[in-house]
Amino acid sequence: MHRTEILIRNARTILTMDDAGSEQVGHDILIRDGVIAAMGPGLATTGEIVDAATCVVTPGLVNTHHHLYQTLTRAVPGGQDALLFGWLKTLYPIWARFGPEEMVVSARIGLAELALSGCTLSSDHLYLYPNGARLDDTIHAAAEVGLRFHPTRGAMSIGESAGGLPPDSLVEREETILNDCIRVIDAFHDPRPGAMVRVGIAPCSPFSVSRDLMRDAALLARDKGVMLHTHLAENDEDIAYSLAQFGCRPGQYAEDLGWTGADVWHAHCVKLDTAEIGLFARSGTGVAHCPCSNCRLGSGIAPVRAMRDAGVKVGLGVDGSASNDAGNLVAEARQAMLLQRVSRGADAMSAREALRLATRGGAEVLGRDDLGQVAVGLRADLALWDVSGIESAGSWDPAAMLLAGPTRVRHLLVEGRQIVRDWRVVSFDLEKAIVNQNRLARRLAERF
Repeated sequence: MHRTEILIRNARTILTMDDAGSEQVGHDILIRDGVIAAMGPGLATTGEIVDAATCVVTPGLVNTHHHLYQTLTRAVPGGQDALLFGWLKTLYPIWARFGPEEMVVSARIGLAELALSGCTLSSDHLYLYPNGARLDDTIHAAAEVGLRFHPTRGAMSIGESAGGLPPDSLVEREETILNDCIRVIDAFHDPRPGAMVRVGIAPCSPFSVSRDLMRDAALLARDKGVMLHTHLAENDEDIAYSLAQFGCRPGQYAEDLGWTGADVWHAHCVKLDTAEIGLFARSGTGVAHCPCSNCRLGSGIAPVRAMRDAGVKVGLGVDGSASNDAGNLVAEARQAMLLQRVSRGADAMSAREALRLATRGGAEVLGRDDLGQVAVGLRADLALWDVSGIESAGSWDPAAMLLAGPTRVRHLLVEGRQIVRDWRVVSFDLEKAIVNQNRLARRLAERF
């Protein structure tokens, strides 16, 4: 069998993200058939050589929460200055006009943007399926871009007429939702190490689905061996809704319905209290922290320092590009670091810890022990950051990238395949895709 090799040679620094936080200077990384085969100085290969003398090498970044379809609705007037619920009500009617083409194009652009920010694995939370759109659309887009993908089959089942937030046109029958979850899991989910696609189940939020659907989704996920995801405790409105409708806080709601455990991760969790943080730590429940979106929507500062100190698994997410307006994961890591410092003091989070959240932390949240570190035997998902440019000029510690470093990756490898080369996406025609994206966005705006 033909074996493919790539040698990353003479890296300025390798941030391994191993248990000891090891950092290697001037070492090589030998990749063979998508796996890290060897690390150390003076390695040799007959394959391709990538010179990394000016680069900091990190594990590929992991995005634990996104709504890729929203990449078509950035900076929409009427939603730019709204809180969560008002923002949603502005955007729902626009999203209701989407179809399969919009889903594919927005996912393609959103994933390429993530790739340029060093991301090799992204989750996605797609919870509306207008005009024939399916989860399959985003899965096909991810295969084209070449990123590792963890899409989740989201859903909304309670519309405005039944006391929910979304318009009735965007909700589905719960039997239909569960049947389609089974379909996409059977068609696409790969539980093996090195999987390029894993599928999760993700009812949208406590204010858009019923208790029965939440409970049934948890039972189905465990029967199928897949993960669970939803929004939880995002802002004060979210807490007030939970108290008024369910008579309990979001953490209790989640626990009562089977939504805690190592196979569950919740997005945002800005308003978790001490008891809920303890619950998540004991149960192994993960959190997708989305600092830029939380700022954009005025939701608050998530208690990440308290979560980390309690032992909660925490990763980072860019959230949707209509509530963040960007999809840059390394910028998200810097924002996470800064917000904890604003909240808790300058020593609350270091640059290296924040980068760990973006790499190994995200891998742990998504249940991927086959990646998230630069180590022999793990998958070759690697980001190479060139620190010879102006962003790092004068830095005494180029490995402290989030303090003084690039926000665009020079090279990106996923399963040993190069997706970004010399700051450009090479897996597909990005320029053509951007033209198509802007055409679709203009068409939507003309009808707004």
